[in-house]
Amino acid sequence: MGVDYGLKRIGIAMTDMLHITSSPFGTIEGISMKENMLKILEIAKTNDVSVIVFGLPVNMNGSEGWMARTVRKVIEEIKLVSPIEVATIDERLTTVQAERILIDEGDVSRKKLKGLKDKIAAALILQVYVDTHPSV
Repeated sequence: MGVDYGLKRIGIAMTDMLHITSSPFGTIEGISMKENMLKILEIAKTNDVSVIVFGLPVNMNGSEGWMARTVRKVIEEIKLVSPIEVATIDERLTTVQAERILIDEGDVSRKKLKGLKDKIAAALILQVYVDTHPSV
């Protein structure tokens, strides 16, 4: 399961049964860190997820800002309450890439981008993980 964690919305993606390709799954409207974590875990358990892959929002210079620290805190909380494996992938520019896919290739208006770009970004994050971890 791929996660593009945001304060307003959280994009979720899943892989196919063979773990070859990722697809957008849905979004969660952000509430609080605890509620967000519980919703992520609920989706993971319902869909028999073995690994949750979070996009880590690293700055362009490689440093981690407050949002990366927020994502790491959510991961720490998940690890305290769940045995599901958690991984991270550098997500630099995935949201920008998702917007480009939707606008250029999908002909989606900027107005409709809100929920779509988050789950597309999650799919991009998960696809990187799937491509670099073929044994999953």
